Amino acid sequence: MLLAKPRGYCAGVDRAVETVEKALELYGAPVYVRKEIVHNRHVVDTLAGKGAVFVEENEEVPPGSVVVFSAHGVAPEVHDQAAERNLKAIDATCPLVTKVHKEARRYAEEDYDILLIGHEGHEEVIGTSGEAPEHIQLVDGPDSVDGVRIRDPEKVVWLSQTTLSVDETMETVDRLKKRLPLLQSPPSDDICYATQNRQQVVKDIAAECDVMLVVGSKNSSNSVRLVEVAIQHGATTGHLIDFAHEIDDAWLEGASTVGLSSGASVPDNLVQDVLAHLAERGFTSVEEFEPVTEKITFQLPRELVTDLRAAGRA
Repeated sequence: MLLAKPRGYCAGVDRAVETVEKALELYGAPVYVRKEIVHNRHVVDTLAGKGAVFVEENEEVPPGSVVVFSAHGVAPEVHDQAAERNLKAIDATCPLVTKVHKEARRYAEEDYDILLIGHEGHEEVIGTSGEAPEHIQLVDGPDSVDGVRIRDPEKVVWLSQTTLSVDETMETVDRLKKRLPLLQSPPSDDICYATQNRQQVVKDIAAECDVMLVVGSKNSSNSVRLVEVAIQHGATTGHLIDFAHEIDDAWLEGASTVGLSSGASVPDNLVQDVLAHLAERGFTSVEEFEPVTEKITFQLPRELVTDLRAAGRA
């Protein structure tokens, strides 16, 4: 077994999950959560078991109730809707997504065309686009570049969803720059540190793996990307699983080395379950690769911290 590290929870996910847990402790159940707090089936089911109620839109939340916005971020109109319903809104948007939102607003104020590289329909893309809908157009991968239309080739910038494949994003940027030589880049990387770190360690071990297993849900963009990255960098096969019992023994036939990682919204107990499952099938030697150590943490949302302090629980 080649075990990737960093893996699993990033600082933004840890913050978002803790936000819901603390809100339940402070305000009591039910606490409503708009969309999935993070894209992981196990996490959502666990929080639902503690009293979190997951809804699609603010309209489903009773007036005056507590609602938590997911780590993926929301458009300004979602905040306005919450205020209209007198909801106590707690914004668990990952600070790295918030950074992209601020970039979008700044460039829109300067009347730039903004090319947002991301996946159509993803909640993060919807939230970021909502910050400046008249200025943002989506570029969904390299094959979408030819459809880009801009007003002024000297005032165009690219931003990106935080959970994309680094390599594919840069391929998209390269194609855009061939069409738009004056295309500007964001002041710092939009793809988050955790996404980059998890992809890098998978790249490092992929060529040695007959099978790469990634623990993560199918609607988790960064988890899906890890499987793609593994295969692109030499893994013979790759599979995305939510739980150990989903592993098909046929995947392991003839395999001498199995790689294992997990998406940024996956608690590590699910990875440990996979290790135990594979140990029962003869994969008992585990070597962990940790090329970089993550030490980043984020403070809980300001609205929640204020109430925790008032209640003497901060």
